[in-house]
Amino acid sequence: MNQLIKSEQRYLTNTVTPDLMRRFVGFIDARPKTIETYTRALKQFVRFLAENDIETPKREDIINYREQLKATGHKPGTVSLYIISVRQFFKWTGSEGIYPDVGINIKGSKIDKTHKKDPLTSNQIKSVLQGIDRETLRGARDYAILATMTTGGLRDIEISRAAVDDMRALGDSTVLYIQGKGHDERSDYVKIPEPTEKAIRRYLMIRGPVDGTAPLFESLSHNNQGQHMTTRSISRIVKDRFIAAGLNSDRLTAHSLRHTAATLNLLNGGTLDETQQLLRHTNINTTLIYSHHLDRLKNQSESRIATAIF
Repeated sequence: MNQLIKSEQRYLTNTVTPDLMRRFVGFIDARPKTIETYTRALKQFVRFLAENDIETPKREDIINYREQLKATGHKPGTVSLYIISVRQFFKWTGSEGIYPDVGINIKGSKIDKTHKKDPLTSNQIKSVLQGIDRETLRGARDYAILATMTTGGLRDIEISRAAVDDMRALGDSTVLYIQGKGHDERSDYVKIPEPTEKAIRRYLMIRGPVDGTAPLFESLSHNNQGQHMTTRSISRIVKDRFIAAGLNSDRLTAHSLRHTAATLNLLNGGTLDETQQLLRHTNINTTLIYSHHLDRLKNQSESRIATAIF
């Protein structure tokens, strides 16, 4: 934060002072990543204030800031996040009696609730997996990662955090305990199907003996060898494997494997409740998005109309 204030001193106004920014960031009871996001968003906002010679921000200034973000190509999710950060800042200044809460009830940007990434078909994910050379350490690892993400609907952060000892027996099943998004502990688990378990154990066998606290999937890069993989590297691996299988699209990313898990589960007899459990959605409305997409695909209206006229 001190580095930000030092480098951005020229942007600060009489309202958003270095001291206020320090106090606000210190007030936030959040994870480091969230604090980093709020700091970045406020940095953008004070630039807007300085560029427009605004010393005492008003409600309409925040609205104009939101519209400028939209006009300069920021995605709806980013716009909403930045506005939330500004709103929270002025909510805090208002509660502390420092400056009026001029951000109250200002909305972000309307976010399309449909998925931004596509799932893969069963044939496509088969093609991706079959194209991986499992005789090498890297290939065995990548195959196991993609198999685990697809069958368990895992996020890249959950793969990144997994340790060897997180895979263990529960009843008559092998499960992987995971530290999910927004969680501090490994309180959830996914069941590991036999083919996926075989892929993981084969990778571990090629890799050789390791301590149980070691990463389940270790980095092979020179800078981070033997350590937990970053989410960025996991995403890059998945993307590269897609491209190698001829699937090169901006709508196909590592998150597509999570969508693939949900879609294939529903298509093959899984219920909405089971899919919600699989993906660990708190709100079933999030899971319903998948169901609505599939209901539309099953709708044969176009074919019936075509049969009637052709």
